[in-house]
Amino acid sequence: MMTRQENETLCRVGPDTPMGRTMRRYWHPIATSAQLPSPDCAPLRTKLLGENFVVFRDSDGKVGVLDEGCPHRGVSLALGRVEEGGLRCLYHGWKFNVEGKLLETPNHPDPRICDVIKAKAYPVREVSGLIWAYIGDAAKEPPFRRYAFDEVPASNRVIHRIDVQANYLQLAEGGVDSSHVGILHTNQVRPSWRAMRQSSDQGVLDAAVMEDNAPSLEIEDTPFGYHYAAIRQSMAGGGKRNVRVTPFILPTLRVIPATFYYFNVFETPMDDVSTATYIVTHSDRPLVDEEITKVVGLDDTRFYSRSECAFTATWAERLGQDRASMNQSWTGLWGIQREDAVMALAAGPILDRTKEHLVAADQAVVRLRRRLMDAVKLVESGHAPPGVNLTDLTKVLARDQDVAADVPWQDLAREHQEFAAAAE
Repeated sequence: MMTRQENETLCRVGPDTPMGRTMRRYWHPIATSAQLPSPDCAPLRTKLLGENFVVFRDSDGKVGVLDEGCPHRGVSLALGRVEEGGLRCLYHGWKFNVEGKLLETPNHPDPRICDVIKAKAYPVREVSGLIWAYIGDAAKEPPFRRYAFDEVPASNRVIHRIDVQANYLQLAEGGVDSSHVGILHTNQVRPSWRAMRQSSDQGVLDAAVMEDNAPSLEIEDTPFGYHYAAIRQSMAGGGKRNVRVTPFILPTLRVIPATFYYFNVFETPMDDVSTATYIVTHSDRPLVDEEITKVVGLDDTRFYSRSECAFTATWAERLGQDRASMNQSWTGLWGIQREDAVMALAAGPILDRTKEHLVAADQAVVRLRRRLMDAVKLVESGHAPPGVNLTDLTKVLARDQDVAADVPWQDLAREHQEFAAAAE
């Protein structure tokens, strides 16, 4: 059981909090490239770690991230005009480029002011359909990372952003909780249920076919965070066991396996009670966007808009649950991410973990909390958090495979072992 103070430490992400200071040591996705589809398009107003930002694409296609408020009188730059190489505030026409340089001040003709005043701008990278920002101390800016999904062509990636009104930690905990997969996601992974109910697949996962919902867990810390194996009885029999290896890369990324692709899921805190979930699905073969969207349950426009990114289910409609369909859908919800998001919402904006009763199946969740707390303690004592200086994470992948009973699960993640050895 966690103490109330520990829960507060892990959940609060503002600039003057321990976790907020820790999170600010890493790069984070702040938008998708699709949210800024063309040069001089409408700017994006968004949050990251409890602060408000405007993200825009200038006339040359370059992306900038600025504090939302104009340095002149504090009006939101998200309402501004994006034109002629900059972002212009509507109030008095002050214009800033992507580096925050003040270019024009129509209400103040003295050009010297442009050398004195600057908008607060942040380091930005646009890679593989994601826009990243670093909003921490400039003197401690870490190197930029590369992931496995950066190694494939754009045709082999599908990207979703889903804004959920819940704290990042309960979404991340759900993602590393392997025992819920065969229960919450029954329609996608339990063939016996589908056969018994003659249920439509509604986006069946290509992997993770399972009936054993009480896996044994084995966990190891790694330089990038930790990884663990969920070990189950194999559906194929023959004395084999199914091993599902899930890595968690600090501060917010988990990698989930399917047969022909991987889900890379970042639970990026917008503030204490809202999270931007970025799902990058990648494969060694081309992917069909509509098929992935169906699998993750984001094809229902009543509760999710790809353009707005917001998951809009509320208790007014039972968080989108259709109880009349529960003879065919175990949850009445349909779709993996939709089910995960609803579980996070159903726990409230910030879960009170002092009331929990944990069991052995929750070990990976406990380890996530411990590794995040480890990171906080390091930062608060003046040290770098785990993995912050690692750059090549392309070999950190998940696995879901049947193996002989005497095969160590670590053999399925040899890249992680070699990575760990190289990082020491």
